[in-house]
Amino acid sequence: MVISNIIGGLGNQMFQYAAGRALALTNDRSLLLDLSDFTAYQLHHGFELSRVFSLVAAKAEPSTTHELLGWRENYWARKILRRRQLAWLRGKKFVVEPHFNYWPDFFNVNGDCYLYGYWQSERYFKAFEAIIRQDFIFREPLQEQNAELALDMATNQAVSLHIRRGDYVSNPKNHNIMSVCDLEYYRRAINYIASQVEQPVFYLFSDDMAWVKQSLPMKFPCIYVEYNSGTESYRDMQLMSLCRHHIIANSSFSWWGAWLNANPDKIVIAPKHWFSNGNDDTDLIPDEWIRL
Repeated sequence: MVISNIIGGLGNQMFQYAAGRALALTNDRSLLLDLSDFTAYQLHHGFELSRVFSLVAAKAEPSTTHELLGWRENYWARKILRRRQLAWLRGKKFVVEPHFNYWPDFFNVNGDCYLYGYWQSERYFKAFEAIIRQDFIFREPLQEQNAELALDMATNQAVSLHIRRGDYVSNPKNHNIMSVCDLEYYRRAINYIASQVEQPVFYLFSDDMAWVKQSLPMKFPCIYVEYNSGTESYRDMQLMSLCRHHIIANSSFSWWGAWLNANPDKIVIAPKHWFSNGNDDTDLIPDEWIRL
């Protein structure tokens, strides 16, 4: 079996699931999801994968995780064992992401194992893209306003544009890791799309739409999508995936919104700088996407 530790918002959960699924398929193992870290987790909306998508997500019971990891199954033990200098204490079954960019030895892991990390690169699951796309089919169809908006998107050159603020601004810890994309990035991205796409219509998504309306004036037709909130926030990702082109924030949420669009001719604009703490993001953005 492959047990994947799942934590964070929906986008992070998707990366962790996709990497675990790919390794399980490679080694002909079953995939289990360890959700225990959500017990005291206060951010976002808890575990969302099985509620949002059509995938079947089997939960790893604490006894199963303990049988695999022994004393390393303890929450604080796992936290401490992330440190590189303690790698010798992990054993072979506790597999910690060694750095943020793609780890080439990932698929050399065999046998039963526990994956601990974020695994934020398409390279971890590219070989199983068709299966991952099938797993990430949205469980419920769009309704009412969202359904009407989806029909509208299908009639024009729809471009999703995501501005992520929220905890990037309000949470000092997050702000030290993830800086907000500046307005100049969005202006350059909008102008690039306009130079490549005839009559684009921009669909704006944000967790701070009041700020967006005040700070980012639009000279092209645009629609502000501002009614999906709380546990329905994932509908924004669903709508993003239906657009023809994308301008994403430094956010795994809009990364997946763009990736789930299977159109091979899509244009995806991503920020040149993803992190503010120096993490290597070389492998985070697919080669065919454009960084500005």
